[in-house]
Amino acid sequence: MKANWITNQDGSIYHLHLLPEQIAPLIITVGDPSRVALISNLLDTIECKISSREFVCHTGRLGTKRISILSTGIGTDNIDIVLNEIDALFNVDLISGKPKENITSCTIIRLGTSGAIQEDIPMNSLLITEWSIGTDALMNYYQHEEYPVLEEVRTAFKTAGLESLNFHLSCCDAALLDHFKGNDFLVGNTLTAPGFYGPQGRTTRIKNSVPDLIHKLQNVHFKSIGRLTNMEMETSGIYHLGKALGHKCLSVNAILANRINNSFSEHPEKIIMRMIEKSMSLMENLPQ
Repeated sequence: MKANWITNQDGSIYHLHLLPEQIAPLIITVGDPSRVALISNLLDTIECKISSREFVCHTGRLGTKRISILSTGIGTDNIDIVLNEIDALFNVDLISGKPKENITSCTIIRLGTSGAIQEDIPMNSLLITEWSIGTDALMNYYQHEEYPVLEEVRTAFKTAGLESLNFHLSCCDAALLDHFKGNDFLVGNTLTAPGFYGPQGRTTRIKNSVPDLIHKLQNVHFKSIGRLTNMEMETSGIYHLGKALGHKCLSVNAILANRINNSFSEHPEKIIMRMIEKSMSLMENLPQ
């Protein structure tokens, strides 16, 4: 057993505990492990159910599409594990540890929850992320493409008094965006935070180092890509690692909170189910 790509005794990848044949190239990721079964109940058939730690995977078929639903847990630190191990299952020989000659490109769609940081983003709406700005440190450890608009983003953050934040800019797959938008989905730009409390402007017994974070984020505007619309904890990692590894990624958000007017959905499970059903319908019609 080697320390770079670690496998379990049955040959499965270390954390996800999956064998290559147990995962499909069309993948839904969710944060909450309990949400996997909620989604897989909509599949026509189920081939396998694998569970390891917070990582639960159900693989089956939706019409003619073979699909996997995989829980990631919370945060970009978990996304680092999930995206790299998904890629290894398709594109690395787990015995030798060497990349395969023929690379498989997966389609990875996150179905998650999020909070709006603009007053006019309706509660219980659905939003797909075009651009994600990550304030986590994950991409400090990987070489990655920088978009020309990054300098504009850096200036906008400085103007808003947020120059102390570490951030990276990433974008969704354009074809997936075109396939989803216009189907009761808003399109927005998402901030990915490295935590739920202080990093998202919530107050605890510890004073925040960035006072009035939410209202400062509300006023960030980029000439080329528009304003920030919402925040969550995984999208930037999925977009950055997905692009670097050659996978097509999209993040779909159920807006359960509005941080500007300090409100939370009275029926969160209803909007989450609407997001799942709409997204599954569109995935069934994805081009091969």
